[in-house]
Amino acid sequence: MDNLEQIAFQIISYAGEAKSLLFEALKDAREENFILAEDKVKQAESSILKAHESHFSLIQKEASGDKVQVSLLLMHAEDQLITVETIKSLTLELIEMNKKINSNS
Repeated sequence: MDNLEQIAFQIISYAGEAKSLLFEALKDAREENFILAEDKVKQAESSILKAHESHFSLIQKEASGDKVQVSLLLMHAEDQLITVETIKSLTLELIEMNKKINSNS
């Protein structure tokens, strides 16, 4: 496995970990465990940051003049990273909505 494939798999792995944590956070929020939900979001953000750091290493490589070969695997990794960012935004909003609904009950 070459370095590009390793980086792509790192991105996929970190994004997948974040996605799982975010869905756990939604479940916690639904059960009114808001502190736990917010903690899981923070854990997810840490995984997302690691994915971005892996991705940024490719950007740095390209910026330094080394051509990065775009592959289907890399496109999939980037898609997973973009998707998890969207899920994070929605999760944060849904946690706040659940808090508001809970406080009005």
